[in-house]
Amino acid sequence: MLSSVAVLSDIHGVLPALDAVLAEPDVIAADRIVLTGDIAAGPQPVETLDRLTALGDRVVWVRGNADRELAAAARGATLSIPIDGWCAQQLRDDQVELLAGLPHPVTLDVEGFGPVLFCHGSPRDDDEVVLVDTRIDRWLEVLADVPEDVRTIVCGHTHMPFQRLVDRRLVLNPGSVGMPYGGAGAHWALLRGGEARLRRTTFDLAQACAQIVASSGLPDVAEWVDEYVWSRNSDVDAVRAFGPRDGR
Repeated sequence: MLSSVAVLSDIHGVLPALDAVLAEPDVIAADRIVLTGDIAAGPQPVETLDRLTALGDRVVWVRGNADRELAAAARGATLSIPIDGWCAQQLRDDQVELLAGLPHPVTLDVEGFGPVLFCHGSPRDDDEVVLVDTRIDRWLEVLADVPEDVRTIVCGHTHMPFQRLVDRRLVLNPGSVGMPYGGAGAHWALLRGGEARLRRTTFDLAQACAQIVASSGLPDVAEWVDEYVWSRNSDVDAVRAFGPRDGR
C-alpha cells in the first residue's frame, strides 16, 4: 500500500511548470506520481514525455482525451485542434506507443484512503465533463459503476482544482499543472496520511514563457503561453465554456 501519492494532471507539455512541481519536496518524497491525463498536448511535448519517462516506475500514467487524440493523430487521424496536430508530428514512435497504450481509469491502494480511482474526465469516459457544482443526480450517475469500496475518486480534464463530497465519497480534481484556469501557478494534489490537499507551486512565469518561446516550434507559441501559462482564463470563463457539456 502506498503511503503518499502526488497527483499531476493536465501538464499539457509545459515543461517549466512540470519541473517546478517535480522539485517540490513532497513530490520528491511521494511513493508514486500519478498523472491523470493530458500530459503532452502543448508546446513541449517531446521534452515533457522524456522528463516523465526518466522517472521510471515512480510514475503511474492515466490516459487523458488529449493523449488518446495525439496518438490517433500521429497514426493519421484528422483533429480539429491545430495544436494537437502539431504535437502529434513532434512525437517519436516510442512516445506514440506510450500514449496509445495508456490505461483509463487506474485504481491504487493508498494508506488512509483504501482503493483510490484515478481518471481523467470521469471514471467512465476520459472526455466527460464534471464540475464542482455539477448537479448531484448527474454525479450519482457518473459514479454509479464505481465499486462500492472505492471512496475516493481523483479526476482531471477541466483544469480547475476542487474537492467535494458525493454521497459520502470524496471527489478531487488537482487542477492543471500547465494550463490552469482561475489562477496562475502549477496546480497539483497530495494524498498522504488520509488527507487530500490541493497544492499550488509558484514559479517565474515570465522566465518560463521566454524559455518555451525560445525552444518550441509551436505556431503562435507566444500567444499560447501568454494565454495559458499566465492563466488569462478565469474559473468563470471555464465554467461557462464547459457548461453545455455538463448538461446546463
